[in-house]
Amino acid sequence: MTSPERPAETGQSPLYLKLLAETAQIAWPELERFFARGMLLCVARDMDLVTVATAIAEDNTDQVASWLSSGLVERMQAETAADFAARDPKLWAVVVSPWVCVQERD
Repeated sequence: MTSPERPAETGQSPLYLKLLAETAQIAWPELERFFARGMLLCVARDMDLVTVATAIAEDNTDQVASWLSSGLVERMQAETAADFAARDPKLWAVVVSPWVCVQERD
């Protein structure tokens, strides 16, 4: 998995690099209001968060639909939100309006 601090490859698209620069660690309480509005997308740990955000921003519907159908990307579920609230895990997020993509990291 690519770290938000260091892309694995050089020559990334300008959009990828822009979103990478906007990706940050965030605490769950700061995300709760987005969850309440249904605007949080949870990205699987083994996915590159910025690649997912880039696909959403580029309206790559086939790729995003594939991730959604396989469960690699999903709207934040209430159970996951409750778990995050209880554990306060290390989370990274990036905004791709109207969505906020969030991923738990170790």
